[in-house]
Amino acid sequence: MSESKQLSVKRKWLILLILFIIALFLSVACLFVGSSNMSLSDGFAALFKQGSDSNIRIIWNIRIPRILAAIIAGAGLAVSGLIMQTSLGNAMASPSTLGVSNAAVFGANVSIVIAAGGYLSTGNNLSSYTSGINLYSTSLVAFLFSAVSVLLILGLCKLRSFSPNAVVLAGVAIGSIWSAATTILQYYATDVGLSAAVIWTFGDLGRATYSSDLIMAVVVFVSSCYFMFSSWKYNALLSGDEVARSVGVSVEPFRFVSLLLASLITAVCVSFLGVIGFVGIIAPHVMKKILGQDHRFLIPASILGGIILVVLADTVSRAIGNGSALPVGAITSLIGGPFFLYIIFSKKRAESC
Repeated sequence: MSESKQLSVKRKWLILLILFIIALFLSVACLFVGSSNMSLSDGFAALFKQGSDSNIRIIWNIRIPRILAAIIAGAGLAVSGLIMQTSLGNAMASPSTLGVSNAAVFGANVSIVIAAGGYLSTGNNLSSYTSGINLYSTSLVAFLFSAVSVLLILGLCKLRSFSPNAVVLAGVAIGSIWSAATTILQYYATDVGLSAAVIWTFGDLGRATYSSDLIMAVVVFVSSCYFMFSSWKYNALLSGDEVARSVGVSVEPFRFVSLLLASLITAVCVSFLGVIGFVGIIAPHVMKKILGQDHRFLIPASILGGIILVVLADTVSRAIGNGSALPVGAITSLIGGPFFLYIIFSKKRAESC
């Protein structure tokens, strides 16, 4: 390895270390932001289970599960966006733009409104409605619909040989169909079923629990390990399918498994936390600008970038929420919308289209 190459690798490891320190600092700092007016010293005491019972409950029962959810969802959504972009060869692909999030929301609504008895059996009885909700079935149904959405997009690409830009347009169109189906489903729901379904779609970290965090963590960790071990394959895909095949990559099965795992991450995060948009666009693009296209570094960098983005958005949402936390999905969308427009209309992007 040449000296310049060694310096480049060392620089990339240094950037990863800096990103890790920033993510760790923000995660710890986020513990002490909220509407309880808890002092910093009281917060640290509660972290070690000292001090008043109310402070201990706030830290351990509310804030820690919330921050863990921000870390896990940020990492999962960012890496799933990166994998979708690489697998489809389109820099604008993500769970949001490919309609995967919309499909997962529809699946979650089917589970909440219909399977949980939103209007078929429980009527407007809130207690019987909430007792009928099964979080695991909601995640499963959300995943099934998101997988169907991805398969549909892949089928369209196979039939018509869509260009990369057309793939995103197809994803937007399919996403609008899922949104329309969700609206129709909600129209026939009871008041309680509709409220539960609408609230479920908010990108809200406040509903996180240790059990939901554990499920999301397992899915994100296992999938991310697969992505990391396959980083050389993603690097090969950047040079085209033929080059990837020449170095031993079974392109079609590999692309299918990659998109399926990325969809699973999205579905699980959406089913537990709602839609947290544009994380899969912002984090990978920023990291590509900093580190380049080498997935050995780009995958962990995107994970750390996603964590930083969602934790920061959650901190902002609680700081400006005036006693309550705004849905974190609203903050990421406010940032992601202009960023997405920048990608579309930037000079470099325009030249490549």
